[in-house]
Amino acid sequence: MLDRIARRNERRRLEEEAEAQGRIPPGQSLTVKWPVLSAGPVPRFDPATWRFRIFGLVREPVSFNWDQFRNLPWESRTNDIHCVTRWSKLDNVWEGLPVRDVLARAEVDPAARYVMVHAPGYSANLSLADLMEEDALIAFTHNGAPLAPEHGGPVRLVVPKLYFWKSVKWVNGLELMPEDRPGFWEQRGYNMHGDPWTEERFGYW
Repeated sequence: MLDRIARRNERRRLEEEAEAQGRIPPGQSLTVKWPVLSAGPVPRFDPATWRFRIFGLVREPVSFNWDQFRNLPWESRTNDIHCVTRWSKLDNVWEGLPVRDVLARAEVDPAARYVMVHAPGYSANLSLADLMEEDALIAFTHNGAPLAPEHGGPVRLVVPKLYFWKSVKWVNGLELMPEDRPGFWEQRGYNMHGDPWTEERFGYW
């Protein structure tokens, strides 16, 4: 009982410190855990058949197998993440591929403005501009360990400036588009953009 009270008090202290530093968006609470939220079951990963595709508004579609993709040059990013269900987790360390470097391997048509990010049974729409920012990463590890399957392993998208439903788990494709269209949760009423700092949680029409 005393340990639970001490942990709660410490979490509250950390939350107040983060709020004072401007790191917690409106309506969010700090978590030191990492809640698991998914729209469906964890998909089976088979490295022999796995493919990552870049298609749509590109000169020629590009496809990577697992060995090709994981052996591209990695970089590290440290950032905070914010879930639409109102938790925030700070100081996450990710290692993986900058999205802009991955897209550079395809000749993206200048008419492309948006991207549909694909995964088994799931999708999310983002602007191309958001994915081209320096902190957008296709991550293989979190805090020094391979991503667990329930958290999107072996590879997931991380776009920390947006609510975390946009950081697609089990990502396996980027579809370049001229116009925006809703992904999985956006078709069910979530916001088309998802900025946590302006609480763009719901309603896109």
